[in-house]
Amino acid sequence: MPANGNETPRRAGTGKSLNSSIKTSFPLTIAENRKTSMILAGFQKNSFIDYPGKISCVLFVTGCNFICPYCHNADLARGEYPERIELETVLDFLASRQGMLEGVVITGGEPSLNKRIADLCGLIKTLGYPVKLDTNGSRPDVLGRLLDEHLVDFVAMDIKAPLDRYHPFCVQPQIADRLMESIRLIMASAPAYEFRTTCVKPFVDAAAMATIAQTIQGADRYVLQPFNRRAACLDPAFNGEPDPTLLPDAMGELKVVAEPFVGHCAIR
Repeated sequence: MPANGNETPRRAGTGKSLNSSIKTSFPLTIAENRKTSMILAGFQKNSFIDYPGKISCVLFVTGCNFICPYCHNADLARGEYPERIELETVLDFLASRQGMLEGVVITGGEPSLNKRIADLCGLIKTLGYPVKLDTNGSRPDVLGRLLDEHLVDFVAMDIKAPLDRYHPFCVQPQIADRLMESIRLIMASAPAYEFRTTCVKPFVDAAAMATIAQTIQGADRYVLQPFNRRAACLDPAFNGEPDPTLLPDAMGELKVVAEPFVGHCAIR
């Protein structure tokens, strides 16, 4: 999922066509092999918050293996397509914005579920852009490949709750082990990274925060995000009353709990 506040974006127009050197430089070029064409579910031309320190473009892929009740991109979580955007359209846009955009964010949904995620990252890298990947951490095998092949430059992993309390979000067996493997991979191998937690009742309180922070002890950066009530949630109950949003003072108290365990803790 994107940084809190970004909902499914508007369709972007095309820029100039990809030049022939770019089109022939990667083995799975969309223009040359329509059978491998990838359809994106959303495209935000500009973001100042999703890639720390960079003006970025945000690409949304659909489908997720989690059922987070407060998810604010419920259509993507269900595998729907709010928009259907050809990847070639996005690549043309990125080619036309070289020197202006500074990075590309791939979010969802859960990008690691997409069978073409490595191809997508490679095509973006061919255009000279650093790639930030948003992930729930459930596919350490995919994450490991992307890191080993230097296809991502920044990884943001969402941690929903203490790893042994993921049943409201995911019913997969051994999910805690896979999440822990992803955490270790990121801390050991990612060029840059952050862990994030959306702080929402009843899943995150001071005790839960202490457990999460200890799990990622030594991490460079940990970001706490307040719950966003502005969009329709996957579970409609989270749009009703009582309001599950934590007030600023409560967010500050959670930050105090987490700070001793990480290099930098921030509220976004």
